[in-house]
Amino acid sequence: IAHAGFTLVRDYPVPVEAVWAAFAVEEQKRAGFGDSDAWTTGEWRFDFRVGGIDVAEGEFHGGPRSRAESRYTDIVVNERIVISYDMWLDGAHISTSVATFEFEPVDGGTRFTHTEHGAHLDGFDDGSSREAGTNGMLDVLGSFLAR
Repeated sequence: IAHAGFTLVRDYPVPVEAVWAAFAVEEQKRAGFGDSDAWTTGEWRFDFRVGGIDVAEGEFHGGPRSRAESRYTDIVVNERIVISYDMWLDGAHISTSVATFEFEPVDGGTRFTHTEHGAHLDGFDDGSSREAGTNGMLDVLGSFLAR
C-alpha cells in the first residue's frame, strides 16, 4: 500500500455559488467532469446528499476502463464537501481515498481547495498519478466555469 496526500488550490473568477453548482447540480457536474471527447461514459449515478453515492464509470478511447464510487460524508452548502471514494481500473480495485473540497469567497471570485489522502493498492499508483489527474480535472473545471 502506498499512502499519499496532496492539496491543490485554484482561484476561479466566478462566485462561490457557480463553483458549488459544478459539484451540486447533476447537469453541471456531468458537463464539467463526466463528459469528454476522450472518454466514453458508462454507468453514471448522482446522489448529492450526505450518505449519497455517485458512480462515474467510463473508458478512455483506446485505454482502460475506470470506475469511481464516491460517498458523501459531509456537505455544508457553499462551504465544503467531504467524500470517501474507491477507484477501479479494468476491474482491479486500485485505491481508497478521502477528499475534501473547500469553497472560499475571495476578491474576484472563489478559492477552491482540494485536499486528498489515499491508500493506493498493489502498485497501480503511488499517488502521483492521482495528483496529476486531479490537476487536469481542476483545469477542465476552470475551462467549464469560464464558459
